[in-house]
Amino acid sequence: MGRIHVGLTTEYSRSSDQPFEWAVEHAGKMGYKFIEPMVHFGRELMSEAGYFHTVSMFDDPWRIKDACDKAGLTISGLQAHGPLGRPEVHGEYIKMAIRVAAEIGVPGINTDEGIKAKWTTPEEDFVLIKYTLQEAAFVAERRGVKIGLECHAQYSKTPDGLDEIYGLVKSPAIGINLDTGNAYLCGADVYQWLERVAPRLVHLHAKDISDDHSKSERGKVTGTPVGCACGAGVLDWKRIIGIVREKTPRDIVFSVECGTPDQAKRSRDYLGPLG
Repeated sequence: MGRIHVGLTTEYSRSSDQPFEWAVEHAGKMGYKFIEPMVHFGRELMSEAGYFHTVSMFDDPWRIKDACDKAGLTISGLQAHGPLGRPEVHGEYIKMAIRVAAEIGVPGINTDEGIKAKWTTPEEDFVLIKYTLQEAAFVAERRGVKIGLECHAQYSKTPDGLDEIYGLVKSPAIGINLDTGNAYLCGADVYQWLERVAPRLVHLHAKDISDDHSKSERGKVTGTPVGCACGAGVLDWKRIIGIVREKTPRDIVFSVECGTPDQAKRSRDYLGPLG
């Protein structure tokens, strides 16, 4: 049985029009001890101009570590989402994210199968996902970096679908990053799903869903970018924490995924005593 820590994804600052360093600094001021930065491949105008929180992997990775060290934050993982079923998009991206993580001592990266190409069949998609994931696993295994597979798109929207992706490649580097909000919006029983993957869990996106959001989208979507403040939505966090505490053998960071600094502060205040 491992310990539970409360962290924060830098997604919380997406509405603030501020750079990565601002997001990290304010996470530390709110009392967080863990942070999950988002990285991107190549160059992107808004982040280069200082209006967005993602970091280019073309920058020196120590830019990420130095900012987090300064704020007293430990990096729980890197958000490196992209379509595993499209190797030309995500192949080099995910491998570079793994190398960046290894260089600055980050234990894992998180990803999903992403939106499929319009012209491929499901059978073809799973071959492509396997190819991208196996190539990534080769890089991750020798560096001791975990790949957290998230429930977020057309195939991982069910427990069986996520397990099918997980089973494509046999590697100790591959685990599960369950997103509680995505799992709920897909229409699944979040708690049964969590119990199913808990022994393989390497990270968790702590995303709550408001009652209005639930009524409008549950069963109609495969996920959502961010949720509401943890404790302000429909999910039972005491039950979630209990399952992880009982069934997951390693330390797990509950990385809060919400949309505003206020929601991030409220999530920290709510989850801190529970964890």
